Amino acid sequence: MLSFAFSMPIHLCCTPTDLRKNFDGLSSIITNNLKKDPLRDGIFVFVNKTCDKMKILVWDRHGYWLLYKRLEAGRFQMPPVEITDNPEAINITYEQLLLIIEGIDLASVKRRKRYNLQ
Repeated sequence: MLSFAFSMPIHLCCTPTDLRKNFDGLSSIITNNLKKDPLRDGIFVFVNKTCDKMKILVWDRHGYWLLYKRLEAGRFQMPPVEITDNPEAINITYEQLLLIIEGIDLASVKRRKRYNLQ
């Protein structure tokens, strides 16, 4: 069974990405465009222009994992992008990533109040 530390920050790249890129090409985008370290700064999610393919790049102790999902029908619904210091990428939660993968529109999701230590 595969398991990743999803307590790590998840960065969703907001610009469409050429998903012909592999480990080195995606890590270059992370370093040069997102100004992050792919080995230390978390999990990175990339979506293509037509929003029907997604790659997730994760570093574990020994090397990179590259997860690839291609939809046979439909598109990934990307969350609305707010103007921030880094419009190239936004931070999302593990739950938001799962909703995007499952095809649920984040704009229509209502989060109920919960206790949070932070």
